[in-house]
Amino acid sequence: EVQLVQSGGGLVQAGGSLRLSCVASGFTFDDYVIGWFRQAPGTEREGVSCMRFSDGNTYYPKSVRGRFTASSDNAKNTVYLLMNSLKPEDTGVYYCAISPSWGCVQGLYGYWGQGTQVTVSS
Repeated sequence: EVQLVQSGGGLVQAGGSLRLSCVASGFTFDDYVIGWFRQAPGTEREGVSCMRFSDGNTYYPKSVRGRFTASSDNAKNTVYLLMNSLKPEDTGVYYCAISPSWGCVQGLYGYWGQGTQVTVSS
């Protein structure tokens, strides 16, 4: 059974940093892409980082490029999203998810973590 269990998040001032964690089980990492998505109220879920385990190839949209970094610790079956220089517009619920296909759109992802709130105050 695939499970994605998230931790991290919280309230931070603009300019601050947070790290999200996602403990994964029930699948072989190299066969999948792990995505981090966020959803603000009234908006669609958008991908902020998508990483292919097999070669580490990672996509970041322009809105977070240079500020967000995805990484993994395969020994701990854990993936991380380090978010620096946070802005109020980064506020939202953040989800980790996995897909067997390369891409950073939510429709490709069939398994999701429970989500964690990130709030950035100005």
